[in-house]
Amino acid sequence: MVYIRAPVNVLYVTSEIAPFAKTGGLADVSAALPRHLARRGHDVRVFVPLYQRIDAAAHRLQPVTGLEELDFGLGAHAVRVSILRAPDAPIYFVRCPSCYDRPSIYTSDSDEHLRFLVLSRAALEYCQRVRFAPDVVHCHDWPTGLLPLTIKTSYGWDQLFARTKTLLTIHNLSYQGVFRAEVLADTGLAGSAHLFHQEQLKAGRVNFLLTGILYADGITTVSPTYAQEIQTPEHGAGLDAFLRARSSTVVGILNGVDYDEWSPENDRLIPFRYSVRDLHLKERNKQALADRVGLGYQRGVPLVGIVSRLASQKGFDLLPHVLPELLRTHDFQLVVLGSGEPRFEDMFFALARGFPRRVAFVAGFSNQLAHWIEAGSDLFLMPSRFEPCGLNQMYSLRYGTVPIVHKTGGLADTVELWNPHTGEGTGFYFERYDAAGLRWALEVALAAYHERAAWQRLMRNGMARDFSWDVRGPLYEEVYARL
Repeated sequence: MVYIRAPVNVLYVTSEIAPFAKTGGLADVSAALPRHLARRGHDVRVFVPLYQRIDAAAHRLQPVTGLEELDFGLGAHAVRVSILRAPDAPIYFVRCPSCYDRPSIYTSDSDEHLRFLVLSRAALEYCQRVRFAPDVVHCHDWPTGLLPLTIKTSYGWDQLFARTKTLLTIHNLSYQGVFRAEVLADTGLAGSAHLFHQEQLKAGRVNFLLTGILYADGITTVSPTYAQEIQTPEHGAGLDAFLRARSSTVVGILNGVDYDEWSPENDRLIPFRYSVRDLHLKERNKQALADRVGLGYQRGVPLVGIVSRLASQKGFDLLPHVLPELLRTHDFQLVVLGSGEPRFEDMFFALARGFPRRVAFVAGFSNQLAHWIEAGSDLFLMPSRFEPCGLNQMYSLRYGTVPIVHKTGGLADTVELWNPHTGEGTGFYFERYDAAGLRWALEVALAAYHERAAWQRLMRNGMARDFSWDVRGPLYEEVYARL
């Protein structure tokens, strides 16, 4: 492994960062990875929009002197932003009310492309104004997909960026930022139209993520298996050929886990903290969870947890073919926290009505309840159709909550199949994405729960795994060094 000895200047541009603005794992990575890199001595400056949901006063955000009004053009648009900074971390917020004063992080509005072009340009303009020369511009997903080409063209004249390399991290290939070709005029890159994918332009489209794939100096994604999957027609979302053409630069790095927040020893949100040395306290969390959601605690009955966005990607289309039958024939409880597609919410509401004291569904999201489910469940179900990385299975392992997953993406990279004969493994997975596979995995896991000595070994195996940023972060340093 290559470690960087000299400090590296990193401009880190993202559409999400925890705890300020989050819809998924991108926000967690954007908070934890820069923090790790800063501890290693690198100068990392994170840029994110100041969304309406972020209370600048409550977070004590302060304007950056000299950047209270920053003007630049994007096509025919005259843009004015201001840059604010968090007090305790190098996180910079781009204030532009016309772009970001909206109820949600992402929208279907006609200017969605412009919202994130403003973010990217503001980050580069900041660099010029304060003379911060980034060695690496680390871009994330389609909202920053045009940054690599922008630096090579619109900012190619500035020696400040002469040594700058760009790294694009793909967190989910399904979201590509595809817009009508007319938006090219708003990108500030109309003079470089010949550098965009010509067939797409002729078809009347501009694909932000594809442009990033074509021009970034390096590409990473969030697990080794997903890095291979997205180069296949099945999981490539129409971009597999372009990724195969750049195969030598596509690197899969698992996301890390912040164990200061997600470990039973340190968790400030759960009723009873515990460790591998006092696992009996996990049972007390189970009792508290069951009582909180109205199931009632049943000693010796396995409790299965789900915390998820309720979408078909997450595998919930399999559950109607499996759960009702298993609930009739097996003794277990199920607690679900999430929101999303109405058909899946309706399914869980129906299960809760049909199996009272067996199934609890809490619609929406509660960070505290998510922690309680991780600590109080015996098993954690993630039957995702595809999963670029996934974090909850890694949280579950740390909490001694045994994961049941579909063998795909980051789930395949983090969950090892339990072997009762050797005592090795950390969970259960099914390989074929179908109802029969899911049923098999659930039945095997529920049966294994009742082998108490073996179950304790299985729990301890998972709790011993290390998915911290101390392990994952240096892999990004290696990528930076190669660039």
